[in-house]
Amino acid sequence: MSAKHPFSQLPAVQTVLREPDIAALEALFPAWAIVQAIRDELAALREKLAGESPRSGHGKWPVSAEHIRARAEGLCASPLQRVVNATGVVLHTNLGRAPLAKAVVSRLQDLAGGYLNLEYDLVSGERGHRQQHLHTVLQSLTGAEAHVVVNNNAAAVLLGLSALCAGKKVVVSRGELVEIGGSFRVPDVMRASGAILSEVGCTNKTHVSDYLHATDEHTAAYFKVHRANFAQVGFVQDVPLSVLSRAAHDRGLLCLYDLGAGALVPPLPRAKPGQTEQDKTEVFRSDQLGLWEDAEPTVAEAIAQGADVVMFSGDKLLGGPQAGVLCGKKDAIDRVAKHPLMRALRPDKLTLVALLVTLELYRDGKGAEIPTLRMLSQTEAELKTRAEALVSEFAQRNVSADLLRVQSAVGGGALPLAALPSFAVSPHLAPERLSSVQTVLRQGKPPVIARVFSGRLLFDVRTLEDADFPDLARVLAQALAQHPEHGS
Repeated sequence: MSAKHPFSQLPAVQTVLREPDIAALEALFPAWAIVQAIRDELAALREKLAGESPRSGHGKWPVSAEHIRARAEGLCASPLQRVVNATGVVLHTNLGRAPLAKAVVSRLQDLAGGYLNLEYDLVSGERGHRQQHLHTVLQSLTGAEAHVVVNNNAAAVLLGLSALCAGKKVVVSRGELVEIGGSFRVPDVMRASGAILSEVGCTNKTHVSDYLHATDEHTAAYFKVHRANFAQVGFVQDVPLSVLSRAAHDRGLLCLYDLGAGALVPPLPRAKPGQTEQDKTEVFRSDQLGLWEDAEPTVAEAIAQGADVVMFSGDKLLGGPQAGVLCGKKDAIDRVAKHPLMRALRPDKLTLVALLVTLELYRDGKGAEIPTLRMLSQTEAELKTRAEALVSEFAQRNVSADLLRVQSAVGGGALPLAALPSFAVSPHLAPERLSSVQTVLRQGKPPVIARVFSGRLLFDVRTLEDADFPDLARVLAQALAQHPEHGS
């Protein structure tokens, strides 16, 4: 019998589909996934056989039903899945920033699967406006006369400047021309609006006189950007919003403020009258305590200080869905709402529902139900108690670990100097095992995202829910079992 090339001994896709063990998979997976899984398995076998010599016989290479099932399962798995955030970064951009409150998830579950009165007035029976449902609650929380919601804060800046300043000069401090996530830069967004950017001052110091000297008949607004994702220290000075808004209004100009993170309440404890620098470290640890008191203004404070339009995010310190909010004087916001870009940038119904419910929690004094606020407000004593509970959970899986004092981060381009005291649990793990164990953790069910610091794997409890502890311990034990110590 003549020898045959190994490729000729691979079965056809249709032949594999008729095998009983494979045919049984049709009850579990769609047909396309089974067919693709077979093709992928045959391709893998073909690659394996590529270097082999011809052999005699007419038998076909067996195709593993177990391999086909695993491949089909992988093909059908959603690319988006829940992960356990053990990094200690509360607003982790790569992990979706602010987790939504349970009340938000419940309302979305009630409304997302059917119809709702998004743009319908139930009293008059006539067409309504999708933004109207947010007005009353936003007004009570911000003190602004009017509001418009778009799909993120960069869109808010683009829309605001397009509607109010296109073709006109906008004066901004050089020290506030920040770059945000994904290499997007505020000046690029501003130029895209059609506004003419006029940079004033120096990198470290800008005075109100710099704005005034740049003002002419072509100027429409003074623009201030909150330095949310970086800080300047040393010989620095900027113009307070209250001073800038007064200077703008004295000259018939608008004062626009990109607040960024969008805190509705102070996200961290603030200094009390007479509190010393040492006292401050009890509630807020920062490498630069001098910046502590004014680290994060609230939206209401910005409105009270005279800004005509304030722009901020929904999924940062506010703790809601991704959105951008413009609030301020009614005449300015009306112009924004009527701009053609509004149609392109408006949020969908799910975003509006999620934002509304989050705002209602603030209004009703239930801010503790918002995960972002709850995580930021945890005390050291609470965090230590929870870390001890996680150590016990690990011990039940025969994983020995240390409890370590660490520092968490706010994240999301907010409060860059805030070093929040926290506690983490660190399993006993040789440094050479860190990379392999992290890889298995990321591939776990659910994936666990931890951080490494000074050669230790850390699970910071600030960003963990108590309900995460069993899953985390199980996935970690599995990861350690797959990559045991040498000689064990």
